[in-house]
Amino acid sequence: MKKYIPFILRLAIAIILLQTLRFKFSAHPDSVYIFTKVGLEPIGRIGIGIAELFAGILLLFKKTAWLGATLTLGIIGGAILMHLTQLGIEINGDGGVLFYTALVTFVLSAIVLYISKKNIPFIGHKL
Repeated sequence: MKKYIPFILRLAIAIILLQTLRFKFSAHPDSVYIFTKVGLEPIGRIGIGIAELFAGILLLFKKTAWLGATLTLGIIGGAILMHLTQLGIEINGDGGVLFYTALVTFVLSAIVLYISKKNIPFIGHKL
């Protein structure tokens, strides 16, 4: 079981990232509201969606998981910062689900990055 945990963590993050894409790419009203409130609509919504797509794909492969986790930490770190400074914890009555999901995703990404550190070319010296 221990050898499957890293993959399960990577898959969980990828699922979280990829399932949100339908909201960003379809211009769902909640997504438009969020990005309008932080002044990034529509370019930020689409650009971040593309970045999340890349991160989700990179996370699926062991050798590129470190890069996907790093990208996810940046994206989700920005989302957490926006929640704390501009959006608030709760958005449109969601009870904080988006914020808490972002926190979980951030922590899981940090764990995956740590687990994958040996695959980082300039640190782990392994390609």
